[in-house]
Amino acid sequence: MPRDPGVAKAPVTSTPVADARSRERSALAEALTVSASALGVCTPNPPVGAVVLDADGAVVGTGATEAPGGRHAEVVALDNAGDRARGGTIVVTLEPCDHHGRTGPCTGRILAAGLARVVYAVSDPNPEASGGAGTLRRAGVEVALADDDEVAASRSGPLRAWLHRQAHGRPLVTWKYAASLDGRVAAADGTSKWITGPVSRSHAHARRQEIDALVVGTGTLRADDPSLTARTDDGRLTARQPLRAVMGLSDVPVDSAVRGTDGRFRHLATRDPAEALGLLGDVSHVLIEGGPRLAGAFLAAELVDEVDAYLAPLVLGAGRPAVSGAGVDTLSAAHGFRIRETTVLGDDVHLHLTRPANAIAPTRGPR
Repeated sequence: MPRDPGVAKAPVTSTPVADARSRERSALAEALTVSASALGVCTPNPPVGAVVLDADGAVVGTGATEAPGGRHAEVVALDNAGDRARGGTIVVTLEPCDHHGRTGPCTGRILAAGLARVVYAVSDPNPEASGGAGTLRRAGVEVALADDDEVAASRSGPLRAWLHRQAHGRPLVTWKYAASLDGRVAAADGTSKWITGPVSRSHAHARRQEIDALVVGTGTLRADDPSLTARTDDGRLTARQPLRAVMGLSDVPVDSAVRGTDGRFRHLATRDPAEALGLLGDVSHVLIEGGPRLAGAFLAAELVDEVDAYLAPLVLGAGRPAVSGAGVDTLSAAHGFRIRETTVLGDDVHLHLTRPANAIAPTRGPR
């Protein structure tokens, strides 16, 4: 039935509260994006992003966690905002810290800035740093936790490796490999460059910049003499480089490319994956990029949390498999993962998979 033309429809208008919430949502999305710039830089601190809104809701400052000893995200954002922060809101991906470490507590800086409201996405699980929300509330600051969807986005974003270490006492481990459709990482004659195309290789190098440590085995060292560096498309070294590690009991020759000259090389003189992770110290994210035996060892130890698989539209029919010795002798014992993301990269396909939460290995190594 047509609407009576004599009855005017009331215009739909947003309320001040709805407008403010919309601005905070946008600010949290920006904080999440900004926090990615801290990956590979701030470990062992969490990669946090922060955005400051002035009293009218305009963005006046952004920041991400700096290298250890540097400023936390909230302090960077507040420094950028200056006096414009007074009476405003700070939106942060992680609850502001409340302890004296290398730097002072972020709660103190927030109170000094005269902010009226704090919104954060994830509660800090570290007992030494947590409690910031309560401190701020007691001081009269309005504090709010983000919505469930925003919390989920933050937990699965740049914070995920740090949160994994807090929960399980060891770094997040990603196994990366490039293979043909039939799961071969090299042909029968040993040739492997290049199974995947340049778009996949560019994507993989971008991933390298975001992790803390990259590990290969001594077999890969002998076969390929890899440099394990993160490079641009034209071959230049990127500003952020992971720790380069070789796992195994064999010596690493002094002229190996992996040693480099920047002091970011480590020999993990063990065959035990859990011990190797402990020897890496307080890193949060480790990329396993070695051959099939190294991959098999970490899978057999149930220490692979994620998989980055780059699949090329090729069939080799023979050659070196992507993994061997994974401790599986029947289908029911297979290592299961869930596909989280599928991306077409040129002629290749990239699959990002994660292990179900209830299948993650128990806490191991130093926390």
